[in-house]
Amino acid sequence: MNSAIKERSWVEIDLDSYRHNLTELKRFFAPQQSFMQIVKADAYGHGAFEISKIASKEGACYLGVANCEEGKLLRIQGIKMPILVLSPSLTTEIEDLILHDLSVAISNFEFANDLNRYAYDHKTKVKIHIKIDTGMHRSGLDYESCLNDLNRICKLANLEIEGIFSHYASSESNTEFSEKQLGRFLKVINALPVPPKYVHVANSSALLGKYSGQETMNLVRLGILSYGVYTSPQQMLQIDLRPVMSFKSRIAHIKTLSKNEVLGYNLTYKASKDTVYAIIPVGYADGYDFLLGNRGKVCIKGKVLPVIGRISMDMITIELGMDHNFEIGDEVTLLGNCHPETRVEQLTAKYQGSAYELLCQIGRRAKRFYISEGSIVASSPLSRRDFVSSDFTDSKLNLIIESAISQRLQSNEIGELIYREILRSFFYNKDKDIHYRKNFVHSLKFSDVHLHEQHHCDPKTKFYEHYFRTNTELTFEKVLQNDYFIVACANSDKVLNRYFQRKDVEYRWLMDSNFSLTDEQFTITGVSVDGIDLNSVINRKQGCLEIRCSHPLLKDLMGKQVKFSISTQTFYPKTSHQLSVFITELTQGIRISLIHPDSLESIEVIPIFSGQNKYPKISRTTNKISIATQADEWIFPMSGIVFAY
Repeated sequence: MNSAIKERSWVEIDLDSYRHNLTELKRFFAPQQSFMQIVKADAYGHGAFEISKIASKEGACYLGVANCEEGKLLRIQGIKMPILVLSPSLTTEIEDLILHDLSVAISNFEFANDLNRYAYDHKTKVKIHIKIDTGMHRSGLDYESCLNDLNRICKLANLEIEGIFSHYASSESNTEFSEKQLGRFLKVINALPVPPKYVHVANSSALLGKYSGQETMNLVRLGILSYGVYTSPQQMLQIDLRPVMSFKSRIAHIKTLSKNEVLGYNLTYKASKDTVYAIIPVGYADGYDFLLGNRGKVCIKGKVLPVIGRISMDMITIELGMDHNFEIGDEVTLLGNCHPETRVEQLTAKYQGSAYELLCQIGRRAKRFYISEGSIVASSPLSRRDFVSSDFTDSKLNLIIESAISQRLQSNEIGELIYREILRSFFYNKDKDIHYRKNFVHSLKFSDVHLHEQHHCDPKTKFYEHYFRTNTELTFEKVLQNDYFIVACANSDKVLNRYFQRKDVEYRWLMDSNFSLTDEQFTITGVSVDGIDLNSVINRKQGCLEIRCSHPLLKDLMGKQVKFSISTQTFYPKTSHQLSVFITELTQGIRISLIHPDSLESIEVIPIFSGQNKYPKISRTTNKISIATQADEWIFPMSGIVFAY
């Protein structure tokens, strides 16, 4: 037993055995063949995420899942390699199929046409594998009449036919019918002008038989044999497979039973002699099949012992015998490689069950531990599904987030503080419409105004001597929400504050109150989005200069991340003695600089940052001060820089 495991029941996944099985199976590959690892049904109960990572390292070129949801979960978990959804998909799943870059099995022209139409509308292409029904009579184009539909699908410009495949009905036991299916599939392949990149029909059982199509097929779908489960007795003579999964528990209680006493629900077991039995705290709710009552075998300290009585929801009973050396807490192997009688094939044979089914249902209430070279390298939670936020309602998700923060910080009080005072503003005030800026670069340049440059004023007043000519350049990346945005300029704090809450305002400037609000005092010298020069229209509304920036092409960019560029020219009072730059939105990565004339000899920089780093890097060169964070650092709203002079 691994001493690090303290559970009442658990599942061990031996990754070394999985690697061993792949090595064994590869001995049967033709030189041109690679493999697709089948990880549907959470890799037959073994954990799709961890198995996928190992499969990729061992040379798999594809993963196979049953449906869109399984593929989506792998993408969320960070799996990048190609994934094929093997079962027929629904039109309601098309958006997610494309969003998560999943290859799609095609079984009829109608769905292919719907998929192509959606891909066309969203300016993308989708990889597909066309399935041919060669006699199993489930999904797929009928092998006798498929050529017409194949030709029609070939003409759908937004679908890329990457593969064609079929599926055996009884590859482990019916050689005659499997050979017939192979012949039908080859006939379809030979009728194609050019076969697609991947041609596949063999599952792992067919790989060991005489109908893997080695001369024509270049992809093998490895399923249950890769998990160390034989599907027919003769396979034991061909290949050495090791069970990857073990289901384990512990003795929770030891009791005695007198001769002729009965045990369990419906009294199905009657003791033929005085005996001792143990209670194991798992049952059919844990996936240990109900039909193993009075049939199953377990292994304790290398000794095989019988299951007696019916399988309860939460308990099973094991006969230990009068002469035993077992104790409460001893490890019990209910399924696995401890002994031939605890292999899944042997257990399911006792009730004519399915090894596939038992593997998929085992350990419903047990943590899964992944073992490599004798050590635990990973684990997965009791629920058997990693956390996916879309599984939960907003209210439930809020509770989970607050609980997770408290658990991570080991303080309910601090967790509640962070959740209530920081995150709540995003969850509630933003109403799910949360966007942020990236690569925020703001450059400001102060320069002295010379008298010969003055316009529209009496030179004798020397009015402009009291102001710096101020040129600003701002660039950042953000998701475009509208087909326009506003630049706002006001000469009153009260007026400008109204524009801090508006989502369509991207730039705000506070003008000195001595200036009138005219485009001569505040001018946009350049404004663009993704290199598109925008049109600007000036409006004066309730004490504010509103400049609306727009272009017809912006409609095509809405919902996409784009680069904003805004340049202005204005005047800033020397008597203010400070200039503030505010960060009004959640921002990732900033660079702010002030270029100043020689007349400003001493400038103090005061950062007011909330986020990952309260103290950004400040650097000075001649006439220039720069403040910068790392590109991946987050800065919370209402942070900023004060230049005091």
